[in-house]
Amino acid sequence: MQIGLIGLGRMGGNMARRLARHEIPVAGFSLDRADAAAFAAEPRIEVHDQLDDLIASLPTPRIIWLMVPAGAATEANITALAGKLAKGDLVIDGGNAFYRDSQRRAALLGGRGIGFLDAGVSGGVWGLEEGYGLMVGGARADFERALPLFRALAPAPDRGWVYCGPAGAGHYAKMVHNGIEYGLMQAYAEGFALLAARKDLELPIGPIAEAWRHGTVIRSWLLDLTAGVLRDPAMLDRVGARIADSGEGRWTAREAIDLGIPAPVISAALMARFASQGADDFGARLLALVRNAFGGHPLPPADDAARGALKAPQPGP
Repeated sequence: MQIGLIGLGRMGGNMARRLARHEIPVAGFSLDRADAAAFAAEPRIEVHDQLDDLIASLPTPRIIWLMVPAGAATEANITALAGKLAKGDLVIDGGNAFYRDSQRRAALLGGRGIGFLDAGVSGGVWGLEEGYGLMVGGARADFERALPLFRALAPAPDRGWVYCGPAGAGHYAKMVHNGIEYGLMQAYAEGFALLAARKDLELPIGPIAEAWRHGTVIRSWLLDLTAGVLRDPAMLDRVGARIADSGEGRWTAREAIDLGIPAPVISAALMARFASQGADDFGARLLALVRNAFGGHPLPPADDAARGALKAPQPGP
């Protein structure tokens, strides 16, 4: 099996490396010469700067995976591929696209005999070593054809991936996954903000977070990352308190409204992100650092811009 991969950023680049480590050759596409240089010494990875060259390098029927930002970038690439690929080829969109857009794109490509899978991908910057969680929608036959890719990318061949159903189902599952993520992160941020507020008790916030990682009912990977951040509480003073909203939380909240399904925790977490745009509190700063830790999301600058950006903290063992 060989795959074309469009988008060699934080997620796409590491996915290319993980596939190559599993002896799946990757033909990457990037207009950034730095990407070509970064992969020059990587076995089984070849980077092209022309889409036609990428397509020509792949055996037919081709599989091309997109790891580009949702929205205009995804739309442009799908449109370009629709005009260049042949019947029997397969496109996989691994970005955080809105599921209704994925359904529309599946119909567009399907009308030309080109398969389409929407793959929700979780794992952030840790996916290269830990593996990625994969939620996939589309025709079952296309999923089975691409299954070796999912097995290679997942934490283990027999777990961490799931076939969710027809076109749109994968990105719908990832949308809800990210909505839950909003709620969990907000709960941790609020809890630790309460601890930080009681200066009179001199609470050791970092050790408390570390202790909670073991044996408690609230332990999780997000708590592991939070504990990693809190090992150096001074980091909180070097980052801004503005939490970005990347879109999935909004989609989840709107879907809850459309379906009449109560989702107060997810909705409140989304509202808290909106509120953080003008805030400067402990919880918002902690959220910014945890987002950076798992996904490499940019850190908002502190009020004193001279302090600069921080690197992602390492989670506990």
